Amino acid sequence: MMELFHMVCESCSRTTTERYSTSFSSAIKLLHQDLRQPIFNIYGLVRFADEIVDTFHEFDKSVLLAEFKKQAYEAIDRKISLNPILHSFQQTVNAYNIDHELIEAFFRSMEMDLDKKAYDHQGYVEYIYGSAEVVGLMCLYVFCEGDRSLYERLKSSARSLGAAFQKVNFLRDLKADFKQLDRVYFPGCDFTNFTACDKSKIEADIQQDFDDAYKGIMQLPVKARFGVYVAYKYYLSLFKRIKRCQPQNILVERIRIPNYSKAAIVVRAGVKNQLGMIG
Repeated sequence: MMELFHMVCESCSRTTTERYSTSFSSAIKLLHQDLRQPIFNIYGLVRFADEIVDTFHEFDKSVLLAEFKKQAYEAIDRKISLNPILHSFQQTVNAYNIDHELIEAFFRSMEMDLDKKAYDHQGYVEYIYGSAEVVGLMCLYVFCEGDRSLYERLKSSARSLGAAFQKVNFLRDLKADFKQLDRVYFPGCDFTNFTACDKSKIEADIQQDFDDAYKGIMQLPVKARFGVYVAYKYYLSLFKRIKRCQPQNILVERIRIPNYSKAAIVVRAGVKNQLGMIG
């Protein structure tokens, strides 16, 4: 019956991913079967923590986040939790010996979201690391399947990919973050007067992250490479759409990738994969 409990918990993490992010869930399903559930398990934890700080405004978010963090560590130590999201997360952490400092850095960034409304350069770097780069590193533990030398070799690229995804999310969600949550992540930007020059500087930084990430993607194990490449292409496509937008338009609309474009990305990536052009 314990196996049934594991399956029920894992299904919660998988459903959470599918409901909250169609792009990520579809990319995860392109990973080798051995890798899919562990990545769903990581995303479930990340998504729930993010919901606490971004959505549960009518509740005491600081208490909820502190409890969730405490319960996450208890689950890891005990190797069990009655919270299905935390139980499936601890399975992945313990199975792949994920560094607990990555988890701690993630929760530090979530705590920053509770009361920090604007960031200087140092705060921005710290937030990006904890909210996104460490998630890439947790996933890299799974992709490397215990090969620590490979992990160390690909760490920098995994961080760059996580950073690129997060910064694109910031641009995509600028309207909600600035107008609804009163947050300004990009340091030195006045979004009441967001200029083309401001936007270009941010985009140049993001492009560098994408370029650095690509080098690592090409060196990933075969079991992980195609799914990660498709996620990379999803976000690169979104980034290109954002680049074509005028600065003022980003503050009034949320840029999306249509489903037909996502399907085309998968098809093109599949053809490249079949021709041995990925990796």
